[in-house]
Amino acid sequence: MSFETISITTDERGVSTLTLDRADKHNALSAVMIDELTAAAAQLANDPAVRVVILTGSGASFCAGGDLGWMREQFHADRATRMAEARKLARMLKALNELPKPLIARVQGQAFGGGIGMMSVCDTVVAVDSAKFGLTEVRLGLIPATISPYVLARMGEGNARRVFMSARLFGAEEAKDLGLVARVTDMNDLDQAIEAEIKPYLSAAPAAVAASKALARSLGPVISEDVIEDTVNRLADTWETPEAQEGISAFFNKRKPSWVIKN
Repeated sequence: MSFETISITTDERGVSTLTLDRADKHNALSAVMIDELTAAAAQLANDPAVRVVILTGSGASFCAGGDLGWMREQFHADRATRMAEARKLARMLKALNELPKPLIARVQGQAFGGGIGMMSVCDTVVAVDSAKFGLTEVRLGLIPATISPYVLARMGEGNARRVFMSARLFGAEEAKDLGLVARVTDMNDLDQAIEAEIKPYLSAAPAAVAASKALARSLGPVISEDVIEDTVNRLADTWETPEAQEGISAFFNKRKPSWVIKN
């Protein structure tokens, strides 16, 4: 299968690297990328030769969140269209979350919004010490709705509330303290750290690994269709608020929204 916005390579050991490949856009999530990631998850899930999957990005960023063009389309769309697009994102995250292979995030740069969601569906996350993170939706008058089940499952409510609604940026060490990142390393040692995460799986029985992952998911927070639909509805409700209209308009017009207080 050929892709436009992502790439997949698999080595002789069965280690596949799934790369977000829009470096010029900081690997922002577009409608095409969301569809392709969903298809890639199915392809990797059904390939018996694949033992481990590495999720990474090309260029300077891991994933900068939503693509600006996609955001602009949502700004002018009706409620049904916005909900349909949110469901596509939710189902892409669900497909990666339920991938019956170990999924390791190789975070070589910044991750915001949907990028945090992508990290949260991975089984473990290795990040460079210079990376920056943020759930920045409230700056636009929106909420981190679609990614929220996965972010809360990863961080826990208490930790998530430290960063979930302030939009402040935080570094890799704090991301580790929050439970978002498992290991922090410098760029020169990143690939070595990823190899250390891969190695144990190459001695483990693939079917048992898949069954163990499914067991862990079944005992963790429930992310059902009802939960997903609730987040989609909450996001659609928020899009219709005056704050969202003001925040997104301000963003595209490169001005500060009306609620910003100068210090």
